[in-house]
Amino acid sequence: MKRVLLLGGTGFVGRQVCERLARLHWPMTVLTRRAANASAVQHLPNLTVLEGDVHDEATLRRLLPGHDAVINLVAILHGDEAAFQRTHVELPAKLARACLSTGVQRLVHISALGAGPAAANSAPSRYLRSKSRGEAELLAAAGQGLQLSVLRPSVIFGADDRFLNLFAALQRIFPVMPLAGAQARFQPVWVGDVAQAVVHCLQDARTIGQTYELCGPSVYTLKELVQLAGRAAGIRRGHGRPVIGLPLALGRLQARLMELAPGQPLMSRDNLDSMLVDNVASGRVPGIAALGITPTGPAAVAPSYLGPTSDRHITLRERYSRR
Repeated sequence: MKRVLLLGGTGFVGRQVCERLARLHWPMTVLTRRAANASAVQHLPNLTVLEGDVHDEATLRRLLPGHDAVINLVAILHGDEAAFQRTHVELPAKLARACLSTGVQRLVHISALGAGPAAANSAPSRYLRSKSRGEAELLAAAGQGLQLSVLRPSVIFGADDRFLNLFAALQRIFPVMPLAGAQARFQPVWVGDVAQAVVHCLQDARTIGQTYELCGPSVYTLKELVQLAGRAAGIRRGHGRPVIGLPLALGRLQARLMELAPGQPLMSRDNLDSMLVDNVASGRVPGIAALGITPTGPAAVAPSYLGPTSDRHITLRERYSRR
């Protein structure tokens, strides 16, 4: 039995990881800025919620002793250069130093498909460049004894996601879907498979020193995913709304206007920049099958949480307009 410290354990992927660790009866500590954020997981057995700042290195050094492993799930999709640097580069570096100084050497880190040390300067978006620099920091620490496993998921879908849910919610409002990056290619991966991959890494020492690409069984264009979301949600009797691809310049203008809206943007220019490279498995590192997982595609799962009989419907304003 291992005691695990989770950073980002209250988030979309983190909640799934906590549930799977609870089934194994592993003790867990979830560090969060506010205990109220952990309401979805605090009922789980063997789980302790602690308030603290994950970005404070002294806090990490204080909490790590007594744990056998750390899972880093902290990430952002939107922000300026400083925000991406702080979250995706400085935090992994602080965590690596804290692990090495306290003797807690096992770390499972969630990166992103398309990231990697070689892309630290060449990736098209701030998101991917910062994820790449974060990996580089951790690989340097691995040379000093950090027992690292890196997981690079494609876009993640599942109940409570901010991906297919967004497309379904928009189609409940608008008669037509103007779409930037319509031909961008993705290989979406189910959140349950990502969580299982994290747990597998903790259970299998052979994953130490390895990087894995986590992708689903099928490749879709963004347009096809929007259409899938509309069908799964039962929009227009299961046909979804018409999707109209936008030229790049017009798409960037659309994203800029979304950035100016209150709350988290539905789409940013940096998101569009990320889509300039295909978000599909490269085949250069092992895939999800190497972890013993047969991936589940969105067509099999999306109707269960997007469909007309689902109890998960909330308004676009409730989900996406919060600051």
